[in-house]
Amino acid sequence: MRLDLLVFAMTAAASTIASAADPAVTIYRSDSDTLFDAGNQPVADGHAIVHEQRTLSLAGGRQTVVVDGLPTMLDTEAVAIDFAGAARVLGQRVMSAGDGGLLAAHRGESVQVSGADGKPLADGMLVAIDGNGLGIRGANGRVSYVRDYARVEFAEGSGLPGSTLQVAVDGKAGAAPATLTYPTSGLGWRAAYSALLLGDEGCRLRLDALASIANRSGRDYAGAKLKLIAGSPNFAKYDRGPRVMMMKAAAAPAPAPEGMPEQSSLGDYRAYAIDGSLDLPDASVTQVPLYASSELACERRWLYESGGAWVPPKPMLEPDAWQSGGGPVQSQLSFTAAENLPGGNLRVLTRDKDGRTELLGENRIADVAKGRDVQVNLGVAFDLAATRERTVFKVDKAARELDEGFRITLTNSGEHARDVTVREHPNRWRAWTLVSSSVKPAKQSPDLLEFRVAVPPGSKGTLDYVVKYRWSPNED
Repeated sequence: MRLDLLVFAMTAAASTIASAADPAVTIYRSDSDTLFDAGNQPVADGHAIVHEQRTLSLAGGRQTVVVDGLPTMLDTEAVAIDFAGAARVLGQRVMSAGDGGLLAAHRGESVQVSGADGKPLADGMLVAIDGNGLGIRGANGRVSYVRDYARVEFAEGSGLPGSTLQVAVDGKAGAAPATLTYPTSGLGWRAAYSALLLGDEGCRLRLDALASIANRSGRDYAGAKLKLIAGSPNFAKYDRGPRVMMMKAAAAPAPAPEGMPEQSSLGDYRAYAIDGSLDLPDASVTQVPLYASSELACERRWLYESGGAWVPPKPMLEPDAWQSGGGPVQSQLSFTAAENLPGGNLRVLTRDKDGRTELLGENRIADVAKGRDVQVNLGVAFDLAATRERTVFKVDKAARELDEGFRITLTNSGEHARDVTVREHPNRWRAWTLVSSSVKPAKQSPDLLEFRVAVPPGSKGTLDYVVKYRWSPNED
């Protein structure tokens, strides 16, 4: 006899397992925008591990019990249940709702079906569902097709939406504690930072750090003990297809944690244990403080960059190459991280003359370890512009030399002086030297020349420089 017939088709009454109390949920960082977008449908992004304590009332002997209210996005191959010796697991099966809605996850369970008048229509095991009716197997083994029903009562589980776990066990009668552990998609977190620039003298900012926790798993988690993991472990992902869920009433806001998260190491990653417990309603994004607010020194930078770090396979002698008419000047902000900063979105704010806080720009940052620099591109500076024209081009093929020079003109139509960083990449060939420049380079490397050019308000600043390329006979 097959295992599924032996342990899952028993006539012994299945036991009802109480809802999980105070689950422990470990949530991994996710960069998925879909996970954080508003919506009611479960999504396959994100990753979490859930630990639940449940109590099972066993009737004794071999029987099938039902654990329901599990997330729609449950990883069906990694569910584990442990009865600590009170019962032996003979087999288990996960029933997913899929496109069949609430009832689909309860196939194989006993139900009672009634009509609009309250009279019973069928009593037995739910074995099939389609768009018009239900297939019910009665005690005589025959299957009845029921249409125009108004009510379905679950004799075993609570009938909660999401997935259900059917477990065949052999154990003594009585209450048995069970530890349920499972991974699920639909849960993820990322950091949300805001940096408010303070005053006009120098550059200082106030950094606020929140953890944004998204739940699109297909179930609520009430009173959860949360642990947030920062890092990028590998996950084996599968296409789980579409999911359908029931609309729910909005849950009451969860109380805020009283203390800051406790930070610790977890292998190669960072763990943040949230103080107290927190409610995570399905189809929600919850935010809690990650660190206390702090004031940090910062640096504003305005950057014009031409070209990139690339070298041709042989000296590039064509005169029309690498001519650029100019481009935008990028506005940037940098500071040194005083704490480990998990990846997330950073919004940079400033106060306008009317006292209101306005957005200067936002960008996504990767994981940043404590003591490392954070650099954020805020956008294109409206008051700054750059033009670039070639002033020198001379090739001496006999001597295997090429001289090339440029003038970069920076215009500042704003009210404040700016020091603009100009990055040039001499890349006609890998061997070159700086012959002359009107501004001393602030940085020089094999593929980079960097200058700081002062640009007064309502005026211009210029940079002139010339480089000389040389190559050997075997490099022609």
